[in-house]
Amino acid sequence: MLISVRHLTRYSYDAPVSYAIQSVRLTPAAFAGQRVTDWRVSVSACERPLQFTDAFGNTVHLAVINTPHQALVIEAGGTVETEDCSGIVAGLADAIPPRVYLRVTAQTRPDAGICELARSVDRKDRLDQLHALAGAVRTRVDYVPGATDAHTEAAAALADGRGVCQDHAHIFIAAARSLGVPARYVTGYLVIEADNASQAHHAWAEAWVEALGWVGFDVTNRICPTERYVRLAAGLDAGYAAPVIGSRRGGETEVLEVSVEVQRQSSQQ
Repeated sequence: MLISVRHLTRYSYDAPVSYAIQSVRLTPAAFAGQRVTDWRVSVSACERPLQFTDAFGNTVHLAVINTPHQALVIEAGGTVETEDCSGIVAGLADAIPPRVYLRVTAQTRPDAGICELARSVDRKDRLDQLHALAGAVRTRVDYVPGATDAHTEAAAALADGRGVCQDHAHIFIAAARSLGVPARYVTGYLVIEADNASQAHHAWAEAWVEALGWVGFDVTNRICPTERYVRLAAGLDAGYAAPVIGSRRGGETEVLEVSVEVQRQSSQQ
């Protein structure tokens, strides 16, 4: 599938900002099942952001703005060709060994509830166990936009029984790690309607299965990622894989606007 993406982030301030720095993880990597045809990232007031690869293998554009400004626009987009690999992520240049993804973070700290949920899906086959775990998480946590925020911890979301894709991924990751399975948080895009543009910045999880390598689990939609998914970045949790994160000096009040358009293209275009 040929997918076009346009991701626009705009910050507006009620007073001039004298200095800002932004780390942008909005560049998809190439691997089996995902080929980047063209892609660009731009940051207003910064002609040439520094590009590097972080510890998790993500491409990062680091933009430093030293000139006064009251608006900052970050734009990313291009075209990616995808195919369905049954959720298996092969051929990705991983920078660190899988065991690193056993590390517990604040948002993926397992409590008694998460550990109990993990133990409830006892299966001899690891892949079957992870599929069952993803289903159990989704059954326990309804998809309710606005029920949580960017800082909600996995345990709190599970206890409340409501959340979004970030919470589903965090709970799955916390439970998988409690079982000794390396798991990581993934950001990306999802084509919701095959022939129409859709706003679909998304998040899911990947877990390490010895016989297969990394396998993706979209807990929210109860499936493994297919050709409708574009994988962007990964990390220990949402904070490590955040598409845009930064700081500034000045500006007082900030207004954030995000627009994401993801659309299937015909192969002739």
